[in-house]
Amino acid sequence: MAAESPVSEPMCLIENSQEKGLVVRQEALQVLSEITQPVVVVAIAGLYRTGKSYLMNRLARERRGFSLGSTVQSQTKGIWMWCLPHPCQPGHTLVLLDTEGLADVDKGDTQNDTWIFVLAVLLSSTLVYNSKGTIDQEAMNKLHYVLKLTELVKLKAAPQSSEDELKDSDKFVLFFPTFVWAVRDFTLQLRRNGQPISEDEYLENALKLKAGTSPEIQSYNQPRECIRQFFPGRKCFTFCPPANWRDMEHLEELQDDEIDPEFQKQVENFCIHIWKTSPPKSVPGGHIITGILLGKLSVTYVEAIRSGAVPCVESAVLALATVQNTAAVTEAATLYQGLMAQRVKLPTETLEELLELHSQCEREMLELFMARAFEDDIKTFQTQLLRQVQEIKEKFLKDNEQASREKCEAALRDLSQDTERQIRAGVYRGPGGYDRLCKDHQRFMTRYQALPGKGVKAQAVLLEFLQRRKILIENILTTDPSLTEEEKKMRSTEMQNTLAEMKRRVQRMEETERKQQLKNNARSLEENANWLRKKLKLSCETHLQEHDKMIKLKSEEEDALRREGFYEKAEHMHTVQIKLEEEKISIWKRFIRWIKEVVTDIFYW
Repeated sequence: MAAESPVSEPMCLIENSQEKGLVVRQEALQVLSEITQPVVVVAIAGLYRTGKSYLMNRLARERRGFSLGSTVQSQTKGIWMWCLPHPCQPGHTLVLLDTEGLADVDKGDTQNDTWIFVLAVLLSSTLVYNSKGTIDQEAMNKLHYVLKLTELVKLKAAPQSSEDELKDSDKFVLFFPTFVWAVRDFTLQLRRNGQPISEDEYLENALKLKAGTSPEIQSYNQPRECIRQFFPGRKCFTFCPPANWRDMEHLEELQDDEIDPEFQKQVENFCIHIWKTSPPKSVPGGHIITGILLGKLSVTYVEAIRSGAVPCVESAVLALATVQNTAAVTEAATLYQGLMAQRVKLPTETLEELLELHSQCEREMLELFMARAFEDDIKTFQTQLLRQVQEIKEKFLKDNEQASREKCEAALRDLSQDTERQIRAGVYRGPGGYDRLCKDHQRFMTRYQALPGKGVKAQAVLLEFLQRRKILIENILTTDPSLTEEEKKMRSTEMQNTLAEMKRRVQRMEETERKQQLKNNARSLEENANWLRKKLKLSCETHLQEHDKMIKLKSEEEDALRREGFYEKAEHMHTVQIKLEEEKISIWKRFIRWIKEVVTDIFYW
């Protein structure tokens, strides 16, 4: 399955059974592994038999897909997914997650419900909570799962070392999904104090806190505080009953004219909002999740739950980094090899030409790698990439020399054919033979030097050719009766000097090429270091932006609490903001330390 052709029907992503517990299905992982696009993940959670699957089918622009069921028995077990081309965001895949109904009397396992809710929160970029009736205290009590999030989700792997540190839950706003409350079978008028209000205002009014410290008031406030602090991006949709209660049993089979027009309009508004505003799934550090990474994320969280541990976001990101960085190394090395194969026409005229092409391809390769890679342990993976590229480059260098050698040897064989025939025929044996040989020899050498495209071994191969002919030429020289012994000695010395000068010239060229390679290697190391610096700087800026976002959201909540008269809670929000500002200084210090390490390590790659 190509990334552009996601799954055409729902399939189970996380199986949930009494025998096995939670298990990620391999077939689903295979599907996700073939989706290389960013994914927008919309999950729905809520009590069983509240019509969650119907909304998800409409988000898929289908009447059927996720099982609706028509009895009091829950149809969806575990978490099912449906991967579709995104209707509003080209180049993205829409992943719909339909979760099994909460509070199913047949299960009798509230802990199981809690883990399903936790997974829906951790895997989605938008979480739809589906309920019936109104947003009253009973509805809040049924959403008690949000109270468990502080206990069942960790941000950092290491235990908290100081009471002065921020709690993980203070940073949930950084990676929790946007929250949409879908209120089904809503029959009230949206009015407050005689004035019309919006659905969002209805939700915000329902989330207001009560003053007091009694256990009853604390129980009232706790779920509201969690929603306000964990899910700053909130939206509400109310839906009137779609049809009469008898027709509700087969809602997916009803035609449009059998469904309440107001309900149809409400569903359309809901879908358009989800399609247009749901962001791609991301994790702390600003990393956008693809289908491949969503599969790995699912496995990491489920394995933590199965082991009895608490899902940890930091550990999950590290696991994703290993997967992503490994893939980034492979993809970048493949790109480099492909670009070199496409652009390098062997043999190149000079080594400099080949090294320049290498530099161009390396820059494009590094751009790809840095765009794909996570900053976690990036130096290790960049070093692996650098070594792979060096091996590929060395092979191109050897192949370039071999191609040049083969072309030059073929040219010399072709150009020297006439001379070789005359030597075998004894034409140069006799008076004046040596001078005739020298003229003929010079003529084909001139033609050889004029040939284009001989490559980097042109002079070395010519020298080897002349050295092989030296004995034959000297034999013709010594047997030429027209030359005196003194002339023969002088001509022999001239030939020796010519070869010696040629050898020195070849050695100088080889030394120049060696220096060019050393210079190119140094440039390559500096190029790698520069790209790494840019990547780490961007990472630092992203983390600072994330902190600024958290500070802004905490400030908004502080203002809301002050307006409502909860000054002590507002002061706590203010303290959280101060600690987040202090953490920004730590981020800068870590960035400076990273840069120093890069400068030091560059000489040891």
